[in-house]
Amino acid sequence: MENATDKLAAHPNHINPIDKDKTAENPALLAYPHHIGSIVVRPEDVGKLKSRALSAMHEQTNMHLLQIQKQVELLVSQANEIKKRMDVSEKIYSASMSFEPFVGGIYHLYKNDELYKLMMIAPDEWGKSKPLNLLFVSSVKLLSDHTWEIISG
Repeated sequence: MENATDKLAAHPNHINPIDKDKTAENPALLAYPHHIGSIVVRPEDVGKLKSRALSAMHEQTNMHLLQIQKQVELLVSQANEIKKRMDVSEKIYSASMSFEPFVGGIYHLYKNDELYKLMMIAPDEWGKSKPLNLLFVSSVKLLSDHTWEIISG
């Protein structure tokens, strides 16, 4: 079976207008455009692609690491707060007290020489009757887990 090109070539007066030096046998397999209407094909700069990808990767991982660092700092802060509550709780439970503290109650820790005393009297409630050898340490609140939160001091 004869195709259209063969018919034109078989015509004795036919001149092919396409220059054979400016065409390709298989234009679909070329890595570059083969005529003026083709899309622009530029070879990729692999170094530039890798650099952009590496830069994006660094930005994302640094963002995630910063987020984890903030979470760790928060956890360390919370752990230090619990440790602080535990330390003051140990002081209070080794202190002398003449009452039963209730959860949610605010009390006041004093130090007399090396001994601690837990009292219901705030430093500003003593008036002139405060014992001279009693030093105010802190005001505390009993929490439901039986640790003490430092309110002031």
